[in-house]
Amino acid sequence: MTTLQVQAERPYPVHIGNGVVARLDELVTGASRAAVIHPPVMADRAQQVAARLAELGLEPHTVEVPEGERSKTAEVLQRCWDELAAAGLTRNDLVVGLGGGATTDLAGFVAATWLRGIDFISIPTTVLAMVDAAVGGKTGINVEAGKNLVGAFHEPRGVLCDLDLLQGLPTAEVVSGLAEVVKCGFIADERILELVEQDPQESIDVTSVRFAELVRRAVAVKAEVVSLDLRESTSTGDRVGREALNYGHTLAHAIERHENFSCRHGEAVAIGMVFVAEVAARTLGLPQECVQRHRSVLAQVGLPTHYNAGEWSAMRATMSLDKKARGSALRLVGLRDVGQVTIIDSPPEDVLEQAWRALDPNRSVEV
Repeated sequence: MTTLQVQAERPYPVHIGNGVVARLDELVTGASRAAVIHPPVMADRAQQVAARLAELGLEPHTVEVPEGERSKTAEVLQRCWDELAAAGLTRNDLVVGLGGGATTDLAGFVAATWLRGIDFISIPTTVLAMVDAAVGGKTGINVEAGKNLVGAFHEPRGVLCDLDLLQGLPTAEVVSGLAEVVKCGFIADERILELVEQDPQESIDVTSVRFAELVRRAVAVKAEVVSLDLRESTSTGDRVGREALNYGHTLAHAIERHENFSCRHGEAVAIGMVFVAEVAARTLGLPQECVQRHRSVLAQVGLPTHYNAGEWSAMRATMSLDKKARGSALRLVGLRDVGQVTIIDSPPEDVLEQAWRALDPNRSVEV
């Protein structure tokens, strides 16, 4: 087991390893009641968590929410508030988020907004949630205008990344989560890329030592970044804080919205990283070898590197809704090379369109 400390405004531990859900015992001290928010697929596990909370002297309440992004709506949020009210949760009580990234995002926002903020424990059950959503203190829901546009910074008491919970997870879900791991490799820890390149198959085996190291390294990157810049202070030039974690996400969020959230987040992020690498090659001089490395590493674990969804104008308009946009101007996180993160402010429109065309396998790439 590994324990990493996130040294932000309210320091908290992230426990990573097999069987670490047992560390729940030490995180619930002082609470009288707990609401366990979970999707239907985690119903049995939620009952086990509730039973353990009862053994520890807490009064547990389970709150089932829809799967995936369908849970991150104002209507579901209202229902969660109603259930917390009915259960009588006070400021001394807590919320436990058990599930994937959408569930932990929602559960964290429920905790952040109930009685102006109560404690929260995250138990992520997908790779994506472990390495991204559950660590960092960002919580929120989606609205019609876009993804995660309503939310709050609310740090958990602790995060339990129990690798045993990943056994039985569909391979496609494991692969999707690895997009965020690979992202951490490009922005901060090249060893991640080397580990994947050395053995792609073992990298997607959730029981392997290699996979455990990939998760640990990705969480370590995120923990260090958010410790230094919890609230994502505005970056300037090469001085990039938490915004670095948005690498590949501007186009990714637009793709997700275009697809009505039917595609996996990691798949969209993989495409988004290739896109911004193409932009960086044209604006920052990112070596072509590094652009190709994006495509090869992502493809080696089964992630997409191409996308064809029609005219650029529609996607460009959707990208303007991104949280990092400034008016109609885009603000992208880019690379000069592996680990050399910078901000690309207002990239030329023709460059953006060229990078978009480079994603289409049926068109020639312009450099």
